[in-house]
Amino acid sequence: MSTTRRLVTGHTPDGRSVVVAEGPVPHTRSLPGAKFHEVWSVDSAPAVLGLSPAGEPTSESPRIARGSGTGNLIRVIEFAPASEGGRRSPMHRTRTLDYGIVLEGEIVLILSDSEVLLRAGDVVIQRATDHAWENRSGRPAKMVFVLVDAEFDAELSQLIEGEELIP
Repeated sequence: MSTTRRLVTGHTPDGRSVVVAEGPVPHTRSLPGAKFHEVWSVDSAPAVLGLSPAGEPTSESPRIARGSGTGNLIRVIEFAPASEGGRRSPMHRTRTLDYGIVLEGEIVLILSDSEVLLRAGDVVIQRATDHAWENRSGRPAKMVFVLVDAEFDAELSQLIEGEELIP
């Protein structure tokens, strides 16, 4: 798998667009069978933009999902195949709307009642459903995830009341 490169743009004092940072993502977290590359995160929506970013918006020890409130994040996750120590993620639910894009390989999305094989180019819109991921192929799989803070409506809140959410 290739290293995830991050390019951040900004503005000069006179308003011209420029690159203000370029290089590998600064924070990568390894879990058994997966690597999380934290690309960018904001704590508000709409995001407040200035000439340049105020500082590094990612963390060395990020949470799986966003916290309650507004904001979003983007990360790249590399899922190792079982033959290389990969394992199924635990079933989990987050209070986020997630866009998952398969860049390389294939991965299985596991839901309460079904499983779906996703391949490079596939996009999943994950709407706070209980789910897990598993790479059953013989090759690594790489996905981009964009997580956007969300709220549950009254009907969904009632259905999942008492469930523990991944922070």
